[in-house]
Amino acid sequence: MTDHYDIAIIGGGIMGCASALQMAAGGMRPIVLDQGDLGQGASGVNAGTLSLQIKRVKLMPYALRGHHEWEAMGDAVGFRKTGGYTLAFTEREVELLHERQKLKAEAGAPITFVSNNALRAAEPNLTHKVLAASYCPEDGYANSSLTGQYFRGRLQDAVVPYREGCPVTAVARNAQGFELTTAQGSIWATRLLLAAGAWLKPVAAMLGVDLPVNARINTVSVTERMLPLTSTVIGHATGLLTMKQKANGTVLVGGGWQGRGTPQEGRGEVMAETVKPNMALAQFALPALAKARVLRSWTGFEANVPDFYPLAGALPGVEDAFVLGCVRGGYTIGPYIGKLMGDFILGREPDLPLFDPGRDFHED
Repeated sequence: MTDHYDIAIIGGGIMGCASALQMAAGGMRPIVLDQGDLGQGASGVNAGTLSLQIKRVKLMPYALRGHHEWEAMGDAVGFRKTGGYTLAFTEREVELLHERQKLKAEAGAPITFVSNNALRAAEPNLTHKVLAASYCPEDGYANSSLTGQYFRGRLQDAVVPYREGCPVTAVARNAQGFELTTAQGSIWATRLLLAAGAWLKPVAAMLGVDLPVNARINTVSVTERMLPLTSTVIGHATGLLTMKQKANGTVLVGGGWQGRGTPQEGRGEVMAETVKPNMALAQFALPALAKARVLRSWTGFEANVPDFYPLAGALPGVEDAFVLGCVRGGYTIGPYIGKLMGDFILGREPDLPLFDPGRDFHED
């Protein structure tokens, strides 16, 4: 027997789950389907950084609201508001830092520039080769590995059904809605939301839609436990470094350095030639890391489109189908833009504008 729902959501990451919860609160009957476990795609393997300093100016209102969502989740997702510093080591990086952070401050982020004396007082273990630094008290991090556990509990509390290990292999559109063929039988839904992250392109292709989605293969590394070295989130003016020390003493290092692979092939492959410069930059910023062993490095797929803004709205050419995903910084804004998407599908006016998936894409 085929199950019937008001909407089927393909993808059980932060955005898909947040949308489902919002729609359920509005009276709809959704179901969430994930090919693996909830929150174990990009939502669960990223570095967990929640920094306003590395967000694009146009997305700042979404990031600010996303921060509030994470803060409300609190200990359940390992949220910590530590503040964060972004560093510049060369004159060109100083120009870049001032140019970018000034615009972000004007967009609402509480970012200020700090003196070297103030930086050294707050973070004495950082290199003395810093030429300029910005600070944001709202910066912090969450534990991305808790994403699935958290949203699984939220869906259960809201009595929203979900199926894990349930890849969708075919989607058929008819007058009554959508027929989904899955590894756990057929599902029928009046509406459909594609929230499959780096897998959006092949999922949309089942409906004859070619989305301009690419995938980056970001690498994250973690060191052995160290004595206390830093208490804030540390970044670099280029965006090629994010670093924070967790309560257990391990140091988590990211920055968007690339591995190898495609979502269709499974998990990505870590490449030594990109891990090494990532760790070298981290060690330059925090010299004591020279004594640390890297225990593990891993990759996660980050979907994007040519202009690097979200896809959030109606799926072009397919009535009652919607798409949500594809943005750098999706971990930070995910809980909030998921709510916006839920409101949109419920027929409500979202608090902030969405991002038309049918727009003319170009680099911004």
